[in-house]
Amino acid sequence: MVAALAGVSRATVSRVVNNSPSVDPQRARAVRDAIAALNYVPNRAARSLASRRTQAVTLVLPESTSKVFTDPYFASVIEGIAGYLAETEYTLTMILSSESSPEKTRRYLLGGNVDGALVVSHHSGDNSWARVSGSLPVVFAGRPLVGEAGSHYVEVENESGAAAATDLLLSRGRRNIATIAGPQDMPAGIDRLTGWRRTLAGAGLDSSRVEFGDFTPASGAAAMRRLLARGAPIDGLFVASAQMAAGAYSILASHSLRIPGDVAVVGFDDDEFAAALTPALTTVHHPVTGMGARMAEKLVALIEGRPVERVTRLGTSLVLRGSA
Repeated sequence: MVAALAGVSRATVSRVVNNSPSVDPQRARAVRDAIAALNYVPNRAARSLASRRTQAVTLVLPESTSKVFTDPYFASVIEGIAGYLAETEYTLTMILSSESSPEKTRRYLLGGNVDGALVVSHHSGDNSWARVSGSLPVVFAGRPLVGEAGSHYVEVENESGAAAATDLLLSRGRRNIATIAGPQDMPAGIDRLTGWRRTLAGAGLDSSRVEFGDFTPASGAAAMRRLLARGAPIDGLFVASAQMAAGAYSILASHSLRIPGDVAVVGFDDDEFAAALTPALTTVHHPVTGMGARMAEKLVALIEGRPVERVTRLGTSLVLRGSA
């Protein structure tokens, strides 16, 4: 009907619908006018059968529901992904999954339901996603600790960001610098600890004041309690996430330790927790929304067969506030 009204072939209509630049501008205008007059909408199912694409991608979050919906990191990365995909023909679905029962997710991903997947917050034990990436375009947030060699991923410069945070504490005259590190089965946790250790080693200082958390406020409080229980002096603290820093603040206050007078504190992430603390947290800015957008951009390019760099790294910056 569109072809008849516009006075062109059905092939010409198809080329216009698919944004082909090869159509004469006058004919393309006639086709668009006919589409508008007839209220024509392309049938997604029919186009999927023809192209063997679903025009859908899925976001896989191997975390608990409670963590996904309380951690602002996930909201920011989803914002970046959705913002980029809004300018494309791709729709976004989301799966909360775990390595304890990965088969359902794997069957969904490989069952022709989506054209590609984005994996955020994976752990070293999450072997499923590396295997899926051999059959489906997959982009990771942070390098996968399993199957890294051929994987596509976007990550921030976690190690250099942690080094900059530690350098700032050194510049403030702090020499007994502790850290609350993140999980060591995740790239961010590993790299932020490495940056802290490397910087202290370069300054010839002790790097034994380490406790670990899982990026939550409760784990930050527990880690701070353990650090203080050691009895070793602490005048500086690098915390691998703003949420863990919030937990550490409460324990420092309960021990009548002033921030930054007694203990200067620098965090990582620059999320809503950082600005809400008193004093406001000096932190490493983590471009999470931008990372989500770059992940989506990379995945669409892979799906469409366009050349794409395997690894994209985003820089960080220090945001100076009152804690250091």
